[in-house]
Amino acid sequence: MLALSGMAMMLALVLAPATVAAAETHEAAPAAHAEPAAAAHGAAADAHHAHGNGVPDAHSLLTQFGYSYLTAYMFCLSLCAASLYLVFLHHLFDAGWSVPTRRISEHIASLMFPWMLILVIPILLLATRMYPWLTIDPATDHALDVKKGMFNKPMFFTLVPLLITTWGFIARSFRKNSLAQDKDGAAVWTRKNRVLAAWGIFYFSLTLTLVVFYLMKSLQHQFFSTMYGVYYFAGSMWLTFITTYVLAQYFSRPGQVLAQVVGKRQIHDLGVLFFAFTVFYAYIHFSQYFLIWNAAMPEETFWYVLREKGSWFWVGHLILFGHFFLPFVALLNQSIKSNLVVMIPVAAWAWLMHYVDMTFNIMPVLYPEGLHLSFWDLVCWPGLVAVLGYLFLKDFRSHPAYPLKDPRLKEAITHHEIPAPGQAAAHH
Repeated sequence: MLALSGMAMMLALVLAPATVAAAETHEAAPAAHAEPAAAAHGAAADAHHAHGNGVPDAHSLLTQFGYSYLTAYMFCLSLCAASLYLVFLHHLFDAGWSVPTRRISEHIASLMFPWMLILVIPILLLATRMYPWLTIDPATDHALDVKKGMFNKPMFFTLVPLLITTWGFIARSFRKNSLAQDKDGAAVWTRKNRVLAAWGIFYFSLTLTLVVFYLMKSLQHQFFSTMYGVYYFAGSMWLTFITTYVLAQYFSRPGQVLAQVVGKRQIHDLGVLFFAFTVFYAYIHFSQYFLIWNAAMPEETFWYVLREKGSWFWVGHLILFGHFFLPFVALLNQSIKSNLVVMIPVAAWAWLMHYVDMTFNIMPVLYPEGLHLSFWDLVCWPGLVAVLGYLFLKDFRSHPAYPLKDPRLKEAITHHEIPAPGQAAAHH
């Protein structure tokens, strides 16, 4: 029912005769003020932007590099952050089925420190070129003045690297305890990770929202959305489930390191979770859009109005169909989730769609008239993915590929096979 509801709601967006901009006319009074107010928000940024016209200098190679790099960085941060969240969930629920694939998540999450911390440095160095509010006096901009407790230079340049560092510390603590258990099998390491997960998930959920606000949402500091952090989280989990699926499939082939511990059930469950987050992402994205459309508040609508100009309108529809409808329909059949002929193209498509989603959030600030691909887009995304992929494989191959002495490992191997029709689950 949730899937059908999400599908119906997203379809409503396509069939609706009006867009967010049309919502500004749903009442006479708001109609008179919504568009001028939205324009005023843009004008406020225009008056104070470092380049003097309110629009980042699209002709500057450094500025182009900054936005392309930020898009690629937020894509990679999605993988690391959601992998850490998967480790949290494993320990909070004392999960058994995920034990054989947990080391994959631990290694990806551990890229937070020092690598994601190092990779955020170019963004911090180019921040004044990308975030207009860093060069604006709050006294001259009401939208910034009401947020100055959060949007100020000391908070930005301190919290972003600090929070990424603490995430890395948590991720590496999980992995350190897990590797220690590989040697002695002591239950104390499991208890330590459960305690870490119990408080860590609250800390991480709050601080992930802060970092996403700083690095992505604050590109247009006037924008209000209480769902933006959840929106980023949903897309990140979607991407990470399909990435873990592909890695688990690859490393569980005959002769590979996970061949003896990863079964059909783990693969199927990862496919099911990817399918579930296909719907959850659509629900969250629709909810943000619908609430903004319905309220018709200039502080919110201007963000979508900009993204309905020029070719951004079609990019938005590509996300609608490519991020939701296509994978949703493709994965409705249960047997498809174990079919590599279908799932590998779906995984490649999911990576592309998530990058398009990041582009849709970031690039309209630099190119308000429509989608524009630069040389830096073709370098930054593949470059960062290649670097982090190499570092992941280096870690993965230098440690045991799965938790050797986890108390739930035997259960994961023997109790999680998909039964044949008419049979009970296997208990070897």
